[in-house]
Amino acid sequence: MSDQFDWNLVRSFLAITRSGSMTAAAKRLKIDYSTLSRRIAALEASLGAQLFDRRTSGSSLTEAGERLLEMAEQMDQLATSVEQSIGTATLQATGAVRIGTPDGFGTRFLAPRLGMLCDRHPDLTVELVAMPREYNLSRREADIAVTVTQPSEGRLHARKITDYELGLYASRTYLANHPAIDSTGDVPSHRFISYIEDLIFSPGLEYTHFVSPDLRPAIKSSNLIAQLNSTIAGAGLCVLPCFIAKHEPELVRVLPARFKLIRSFWLMLHSDLRNIARVRVTADFIAEQAAKAQAEFLPPES
Repeated sequence: MSDQFDWNLVRSFLAITRSGSMTAAAKRLKIDYSTLSRRIAALEASLGAQLFDRRTSGSSLTEAGERLLEMAEQMDQLATSVEQSIGTATLQATGAVRIGTPDGFGTRFLAPRLGMLCDRHPDLTVELVAMPREYNLSRREADIAVTVTQPSEGRLHARKITDYELGLYASRTYLANHPAIDSTGDVPSHRFISYIEDLIFSPGLEYTHFVSPDLRPAIKSSNLIAQLNSTIAGAGLCVLPCFIAKHEPELVRVLPARFKLIRSFWLMLHSDLRNIARVRVTADFIAEQAAKAQAEFLPPES
């Protein structure tokens, strides 16, 4: 091994393992593919070991790559700890912060409010990843994650930012052209929109058995916004978050006195990042905005 080990080469290696591909990592690092490829070649040369098994179907880590990954994660956590512990009081909210959220919360609630965060911190770059998935904070897939599941393990700092209500909705057009719905027993005879069972990323998003054990969804999507748009278009009934559905004039809440669900949004940070300024101010902003919007998440009339 070279006596001048380059930590920046290890950062490039970590970027590939966290992004899932060389192409995605190059974009994340804002360098071209060939530059990243040269960095990995230089790292392999300095270590005297091949780190990736390159095939036409993609690359995977070799045994040496797996060993390096474990140590590189520890090195990265140590570097982060140094950043947060040396001169913490004078840190400014600068640089990029990546927020991973469910698609509905990210696109319909958080995205319209991010301008206020940038107004407060002009040197902050906010990256919002709003997708129906879980985020691995240990692998730095995000700096902050909003989730519908309370974390049970790992070096994570979590706080509940709000409960939220879900109801049963349909479009005015659908209700005008189909039999009346007077009880939950009527619902199975109507077309229903829901999640794809094997793609549900959190057990808390499985709603159908709460509506009726006899329910058989006709339209399924892993994406909440797709479900919302299908419902607005009159495709059928759907369980939707009230903070989203209430702003759609075409939607009507069905059986509001008989059917509602309460779920929670949790804000998660990796313990090594919670005191870094850009992460701390962003997490506090999300929690602050959720607290101000309690009437959105939990309708007073419910």
